[in-house]
Formats: sequence, C-alpha cells, structure tokens
Amino acid sequence: MSLPPNQALGFGPYRIHPGQRLLLEGDQPMRLSRRAMDILLTLLAHAGEVVSKQQLMAEVWPDSVVEDINLRVHMAALRKALGDGQAGQRYIITVAQRGYSFVAPILLESIEQRPAGSIAGRHNLPLRRTRMIGRLALVDHLMTQLPRQRCITLVGPGGIGKTTVALRVAEQLIGHYRDGIRLVDLAPLNDPRLIASHLAALLDLSLLDGDPLACLVKGLRQRQMLLVIDNCEHLIDAVAMLSESILRAAPKVHILATSRESLRAEGEFVQRLESLECPPLLVELDRTQALGFSALQLFVERALAAQESFELSDAQLPQAIEICQRLDGIPLALELAAAQVVELGLDGLLSQLQGRLPPLAVGNQNSAERHLTLRATLDWSFNLLDRCEQTCLRRLGIFRGGFTLESAAAVIIGQQIDPGMVLASITQLVAKSLLSVEVGDEEVFYRLLDTTRRYALEKLDLACELDETRQRHAESCLSLMHQAQARWENTSTSLWIDRYARGLEDLRAALDWSLNDGGRKDLAIQLTAASAPLWQELSLLKEYGAYVRQALNLLDGPHEASPQLKIALKLALGSACYHTWGGTPETIKAFVDARQLAQAHGDVAGQLRAISGHLAVNLSCGNYRMALEQSEQFDRLGLHGDPLLSLSTHRLRVLALHYAGDQPQARTHAEQVIERMAHSGHLNRFTHGFGVQYDQSVASLTVLARVLWLQGFPEQAWRTARQALDIAVQINHGTSICYTLALASCLIAHYNGDRQNARALLHLLLEQSQKHSVLLFYTWARHYAQVIDADSATSMSADGSGLIREIMVTLDERFVDADLLKRAQAGDAGWSTAEILRARANVLLIGDSARPDNTHIQEAEAILQQALSIARSQGALAWELRSATSLARLWQQQSRRREAVDLLTPIYQRFTEGYATPDLRNVRELLDELRDPLRA
Repeated sequence: MSLPPNQALGFGPYRIHPGQRLLLEGDQPMRLSRRAMDILLTLLAHAGEVVSKQQLMAEVWPDSVVEDINLRVHMAALRKALGDGQAGQRYIITVAQRGYSFVAPILLESIEQRPAGSIAGRHNLPLRRTRMIGRLALVDHLMTQLPRQRCITLVGPGGIGKTTVALRVAEQLIGHYRDGIRLVDLAPLNDPRLIASHLAALLDLSLLDGDPLACLVKGLRQRQMLLVIDNCEHLIDAVAMLSESILRAAPKVHILATSRESLRAEGEFVQRLESLECPPLLVELDRTQALGFSALQLFVERALAAQESFELSDAQLPQAIEICQRLDGIPLALELAAAQVVELGLDGLLSQLQGRLPPLAVGNQNSAERHLTLRATLDWSFNLLDRCEQTCLRRLGIFRGGFTLESAAAVIIGQQIDPGMVLASITQLVAKSLLSVEVGDEEVFYRLLDTTRRYALEKLDLACELDETRQRHAESCLSLMHQAQARWENTSTSLWIDRYARGLEDLRAALDWSLNDGGRKDLAIQLTAASAPLWQELSLLKEYGAYVRQALNLLDGPHEASPQLKIALKLALGSACYHTWGGTPETIKAFVDARQLAQAHGDVAGQLRAISGHLAVNLSCGNYRMALEQSEQFDRLGLHGDPLLSLSTHRLRVLALHYAGDQPQARTHAEQVIERMAHSGHLNRFTHGFGVQYDQSVASLTVLARVLWLQGFPEQAWRTARQALDIAVQINHGTSICYTLALASCLIAHYNGDRQNARALLHLLLEQSQKHSVLLFYTWARHYAQVIDADSATSMSADGSGLIREIMVTLDERFVDADLLKRAQAGDAGWSTAEILRARANVLLIGDSARPDNTHIQEAEAILQQALSIARSQGALAWELRSATSLARLWQQQSRRREAVDLLTPIYQRFTEGYATPDLRNVRELLDELRDPLRA
C-alpha cells in the first residue's frame, strides 16, 4: 500500500507520520537515521508481505550499489531502536532465504498535520540506538530536579547506564531550552586544557589567548541551554572548576554530568545510579511477574537481539533470574552476557558465570563491589573470545573516537592477524556487545564504549603491543589524511567534513605520540603535512601551527625528509602564522624559505604557492607595489597546464591590481576569474596548497564587491558581498567567513549607511575570528568597532600597518596621520590614496581654520585637486565623488557656487544606483544648496 501522508500509523507504543518522516514513542520523537527510516517506511508500505532484500536495497539505495552488509547493519539498528522482541512483541521478522516482513498490527488514525518544527531544538544528541529499560521513574525525577538544582551529576560505576539516562533526560528536554542542548563527551580527551576549546567548538563560542575559561563563561552568560557533560571521571578537577564558573556566571545554563565519582563542585547535586532491579531468587514468580523487573527485561531483550529465535520458557526462568542476580543488575554486564546466549545457551551461560564471577552477595552491593562484578564480566567475556577476537579488541582500544572497518583493519592487521580474519572478528565483537555500531546514512562507523576501551587498552599494554599498535594507528591516520587530500576537491564540503572531522581526536593522539613520545619521526612529519586540509577546513590553524613547528624542528635535526614535505610544512606554517598573528617576521620567513626550497628543487607549483602567501602578507601590510610585482612573477614562472594553479594566480592578480589602484583592470580580471570558475567547476573550492587559503568563490566575489563599490555601484557591491558571505556560511568555513566580512560585507554596509547590518556583521566577525583564532581579523574588527559600534569598542587607535590603517581612514577621516599622508604622497597607498589625501585636506581645514592667513585653504584645495585627479586615474568613482564633495563645500564657502555645481553635477550623474547611500544623499543636498539663490 502507499502510505497516507495525512494519517498516522500506530504499532506497539509507536506512531509514525509518513509525510513528515516522524516517529513518536508516546509523545516523544525518536530519531532514526535516514536509511533506517527508509527501511521502516518501505516495510510499512508492504505490511504483512515479504519484502526481498533486493527490493529493500533498491528502495533505500536507489542510486547506489551496496552490499548486503549495509542492509543488515541498518536493519539491526532499526530493530534495536524499536526494542523489537521486548515482552514478546515482534515488529519485523526475517523470512529465511526470502527477506523481511513487518508483522505487527497497524492502526490508522486521521491526524492534523503536526506543526513543522514543533519538536525542533538545537542539539547534537546522537540517534538513540536502543530502548531504555528500568529508568523511566528516574528520568522523570531528574527532569523535575534539573530546573531547580541546575547542576546534577549522575554517579555510578562503569556500565551502570549513566550515559543512557543522561541522553534520555536530554532527549525529553529537546525544545525546552531556547539555545538548545549540547552533549560534550570527554572520553576522547586526556588533556584538561582542551576542555574549553572542545566545548567552545560545540557551542560556536569564541576563545582568545589568556584565559579561555573566562572567555567560554562570558559566551555562555546570556544563553539558556542544557550542557550534558559525559565521562568526567578522568578530568574531575577541571570539570568541577568549569561547572562552578558556569553556575556563577550563566544563570540560565543547566548542567547534567556523568562520572564514576562526584565532581565535588559547589552547587552540585549528586544522583547515584543503582543497578537495575532483579527478580528475587527465593520468591516464586511466574514469567509475567518476573519480566516486570528491569534487569530481566534488559537481558531478555538483548538475548533476543542476538538470537531472533530466543524465547524464555517457564522452565528457564530460574536460570535467567540467577544470571541477573550474579551480574548485579549492571546493564553493560547483562548485555555482554546476553550476547553469549547464542553460543552457550542459558545452561552454559549460567555455568560459566558460576565459575567465573564472585559468589552471590547478600543484600545490596556497594559501588566498588559492582565494579568488581563488571570487571569480572569483562574478563569473562574477553576469555570467551577466540585468540583473533581478543587481539582485535585490544588493538581497537587505541581509537579514541569512531572508526571505519578500513581503519580498524589497518590497526589490527599485523602479527597474528591476517586481513581475511578482520571482518569476521569485528562482526563477532559487535554480536557480543563489545563493539558498538554507529550507522550513518552513507557509512558505518564502530566505537568502543569508554569502559570497554579502557579495558582493551589495559590488555594491549599487558600484551606489550601498545607501541606497535600506536604506530599502526598513526599510519592509519596518515592513510586517512592522504585519502582526505585526494577527495578534497571532488567532495562537497559538508560531506567531506562529516567524513573526516570525526577523526580529529585520533589525529591529535597520533600527532602527540609520534612527535613527542618516541614514535617514528618520519611518520610524524608526514602526518603533520598530510593533515593540513583537515585543520584548514576546521579553521584550527593556531593549533595546527604548533604541530607544524614541532615537525619543522624535527626536520632541522637528523631526520631527513623529501623537499616537498618541507616546502609543504613551510607553507602551512606561513598560513597558520598569517591568520594567527598577521605579517610577522616568522610569517614572512616561512614563505621566503618555502620559495627558496622550491626554487632549489625545481618545484614550480611550490614557488607559486610561496609567492602567493608572501603576496597576501604584502597586501595586508600595504606593500602593494611589491605585491603587484609578485603577481607578475606568476606568468614568468609558467603554470605547466595546471588549471587550478592558473585560476588561483589569476585571482591573486586581481587582488594586486585592486589594491595597487587599477580598478578597471581589477574588475575585468575579477569577472574573468568568476567566469572561469563557473566553467571549470571550481566554484566553492579552496585555493588548495596556496600560502593563505580561502574558498575561491568567496575570495573572488569579495574583491569584486570592493571594486564595484569603488567604481560607483554600491547596490551591486552589497549584493556581491552578501553572495560571498552566504557561500562562506553555507560551507561553514571560518577563515573564509572572516575574510569576506573583514574586507567586504562589514565595510560596504557601513559605507552604504546600513548601520543595523554593519553592526550585526561586525559582531559576527568578532565571534568568528575569536572562535577560529583568526586574530588578524579579530584585531581588525576591534578597530572597526570604534566607528561602526562605538558602544562596544575599546579605546584603541588605528595602530597596525598598511591596509587596516588605510581602511580606518575610509571609515572615519579622523584616523589620518602623518605616516599615512607620507605613504599617499609617495604613491604607496594604492587604492586608498585619494581618500587619504581628502581626509588630510578636511582635517587641515578644520584644524587650521583659526590661522590668520589663507595658506591652509590653499594647501587643502591643492590636496583635494590632487585627490580628485588620482581617483579619476584609478577609476574609483566613489573616491572621486567624495573628493569632489569636499572641494565643492570649500568652494561654497568661497562663494564659488557655479564652479562647485559644475564640478559635482557630472560626477553625480555618472551614478546609476545607490541614491539612498550617505555619499549620494550628501551630494544631492549640497547641489540643492548650491542651486538655491536664497541660500547664497
């Protein structure tokens, strides 16, 4: 049947709204992956029928060829999420050799369309993989306590279900917090200094050097949100300090933490998690009564997930109850045991547990005793694995985050393990609940629970395999980074980041080990160079710069590497330093060294990249002549048919022409670059490997917007600037966002008199430049605030050098000084020369108006005439209009009204848009004054 879009389908405790792809358990939404939802809808559309595997795969993956394993993994995830088989309820059955069938009764009910977005809330909670059992009362209690207590820590031994409860509480509260919910998993972190930056990245908050905790708390001050901080036990002191700071300074932020021990933080409310309730051993219960106890419910459900044919008989009930008792009702222990039912049966399972675990204790056990039970269960589960599975598990403990089958194989394969054994072993580890599966829409990722990962690492160390596994792990990260490099140009940004950003913690671990702890130094150097795209995409250039310096220090020692590696690292250092500190001597030296190395080894592409980086530094420092000369070197070097390099050098030529002051040529070349990108398919791609890297489209549109504004097209300039910003935000690339805000959107909004947008964009620039440690543009933004948003500005002058000082003069002529005037008179100020001269003339007229002679007026008039001439020669109609306006006002004061009208009118008439902007309104008002005889 076709599913009715305006009807809900009910089965068991669930309702599904097909038109909205919305699944509810009671009134709460369940979030399935896209593929799992497709499978469920397909089965519901054919309820009661057998749907073949081929038909399901054709429906769910219509444009892809996939293996059976994809379907099996997604089907298993769907069944687990629905709790298929709990309390005897079956929804989906497997028909041997034929396919799958949805067998539960379905109820149709008419509904009003659920309002779109009614369950929306900003959060990063994972998809729920399983039903929660036995904690509903606790969840309800926590939901009522959290608004009053503000900071609750769920405390208990490993495997007790702290994370499950915390996530369920957070799920129930989706939509209750204005600024959403954020899950912060601390398990992958070992360094307490990374907590602030890790949390800030999740919250889109900005951090600066000095006191990152203070910056983080300041960013949270006005937020109303829930933080779920998971796995705190190894970073207790740092999390306690963080929690106390947030509770004091951010009154609407609530914290729900999980830990094996309390934080001992001021304002903390501790909620201890007890074991699941077990049926008593000495009381005779029937099957229905016994299944009312949560420990037995969980055990039976997980056993059914492991073996579809499992059914608990009345005769087996005492055995199942004793199993739950022996495992102390610990959820993880119950899951591990249930996974063995397939091989051992209940009799064999109980027999094993009776011989492996401590004797049954009388009464309630404390946390330490439960920990011993879990440890014994892990030991027992590990010992039941064959030798290959044991080796796989302990080697997989090296991963901090999720990993693919390919990465797992790279780390596992070695002594004792050959490639053909990996898939079977991983499949068994999943089946035995020692390895979790994260089913994405396109790929399958695996992950160890933190408790299991720590156990596996212990076993790895005891087996004396830690160092060699770390090396294979680093090699695996290197292979992944090479793959990321190869796919960077041909994969959409969002998919690329989704695929490779999840490996960031493993990359950090591999770099920290290989650079510092005796790992292979050649591997460390290669990994540092190859990982550049990931740090670039995530705009983590400051952190990356520290790794690059370490790698270069190794290269300066006895460790030899290919010249290409050293060139790549020098370029990476130049880019990181430029964005972090600007045109410092270290920045310039990095690009100069890279160019010399490239020349010495005949690497033309390397020379181009080094020149381009140095060119960007020269532009920011105001060395426009040198930058123009460098852009001319591109043609002399030749590009050897590389279209991407040719496109990038063409764009840099546009920049050099624009800042040097040749606006007609700059516009011609800018439009050619954009047309070339459209035809070559390089829209929204980066200047890969170039010294300073931004998205090509963003960078090209940014400079075109500036040129258009200078040429007298303020409305076109604004549209172009917004297009550049929209692309940068769409691809979510921090340095590109900062670049176009700082050089186009903020400025053009202010020039056009759009104060509201100018302030909003300035605040965005401040946030983004702090968040991504692009301190160069953060400094610029603070300068801009003096004019655009004085209320939020600190007391600063237009310090710095070159470009930023010139920009400040175009925003407010009071920032002109003797050094800038000297640059303008020497012809070094390029694009801003006319505006600097005009500003100086205006300041001269205001400051020297009390002089008894008229020499200041004559000097000012001469300067304005010079400014007018330069603006005309540069094709900068906007500066020409401003210079003519200042000169016309001077002539008005001298009663030279006709000359003033004759000067202004033809310039004003050359404009075809932007009549509402301040500059054109001022001219129109001035012309009215000049033409009105009553104002003479």
